[in-house]
Amino acid sequence: MASLPNDMMHESRDRLTGLADVAQARATIARWQNDWPRETIACPIHAMMITLGRIDTVNVAFGESAGDGALVEVAQRITHFAVDELESTAWLAARISGGTFLLLSRQQCSRERWQWLAEALADAIAMPIASPEDDGTSLRLWPRIALMRVTQEDDADRVFDRLSEVAAQMRTGQGRRIDWSSGEMARSARSFRELEADLLAAIDNDEIEILFQPQYALEDDRMIGAEALARWHHPVIGRVGASSLFQIAERADHVAHLSRHIAQRALEQAVHWPPHLRLSLNITPADLAAESFAMEFARLAEKTGFSLARITLEIIEQVLLADLDRVGHVLDQLKIFDIRLALDDFGAGFCNFRYLKVLPIDCIKLDRSMIDGVLEDERDLAVFRAIIAMARALDLAVVVEGVEKEEQRALVAAEGCEYYQGFLRAEPMAADDFLKLAGN
Repeated sequence: MASLPNDMMHESRDRLTGLADVAQARATIARWQNDWPRETIACPIHAMMITLGRIDTVNVAFGESAGDGALVEVAQRITHFAVDELESTAWLAARISGGTFLLLSRQQCSRERWQWLAEALADAIAMPIASPEDDGTSLRLWPRIALMRVTQEDDADRVFDRLSEVAAQMRTGQGRRIDWSSGEMARSARSFRELEADLLAAIDNDEIEILFQPQYALEDDRMIGAEALARWHHPVIGRVGASSLFQIAERADHVAHLSRHIAQRALEQAVHWPPHLRLSLNITPADLAAESFAMEFARLAEKTGFSLARITLEIIEQVLLADLDRVGHVLDQLKIFDIRLALDDFGAGFCNFRYLKVLPIDCIKLDRSMIDGVLEDERDLAVFRAIIAMARALDLAVVVEGVEKEEQRALVAAEGCEYYQGFLRAEPMAADDFLKLAGN
């Protein structure tokens, strides 16, 4: 997963999730409004308040530690969504209280797009969350999202009041999981059925853009490869990041089709790279559900001429919530072809360590949240060091994501990590730009 800049340089954080707290959220709204040029249009702030149903039930059924773990997982999903969808615009994610979160964005954005983003985020949050018990079960939380466009008359208190009022109405009302503080739903720019048709046309017309996030060795800062990322610039709703792209594909039952298209395009670009550079690709549950995936992927790489030994396939925990034995069998087949396997977003959510024991993993990619507080918080640093020690004991390489400061890079290098990626060195870039960078 790529890391991009954001506006979460908070002075105060929620201790459980690491997000901004309510005080910082209020301060950020005030600062954005105060810093905005007076002679121009009103500061374009959009807000969504996410409230989780059933979190109290989780605490009762599984215990408070499970409830806390679920809240941490939701916080990670909100952060990843913002990184993916809000790109380099100013944004802030905060935990307000209990199961209530806030996402703020300072950008020009239509009502239709902000509502579509809320729908996509709700889908992401509602995906299964692995149970902290090592029993293969999962739980689900059902979000409701209140939306608003902040006006010149809205200070921070009024923003919270308006959103809280809508959230309360949604809890007692029927049906809607998304609503506006105005009481009016924006007309959807495109129905899901239309989006599904648009996506299939985009695949056929090669309109899915492949970007590459450079990766570097911490020992000497040399480039060692890149992670391939997908983006779609929809003509109506605008930029669609990888997570939402696959949600649309899942509704249309075309996840495997989209995944293969992305892999093929990335391999076709990477064949022109210098021979020492590796390519990292993300694989999906739909990929691993196919018994023939390993052989089909090997044929695809052979057809493009890119060496299988230079490929790393990245797996997120969501992939592993399915039949672990079946997934393990497919991964074993991939290892026969000398493909490296990485567990992505490690440190987000419950971190089921059983995966590291039973699956042929070569590498863990630490989620950006694992280094957010290591420079200031001794407890964060202690957790980071414990994970590095575990990886070293299991002979696993470590890639650190989300490195945005030189001080972070220096620290993770001193702690013995091997590789990193992040905005400090390079943001995701088009294939031609990456090829130029690699040539230099």
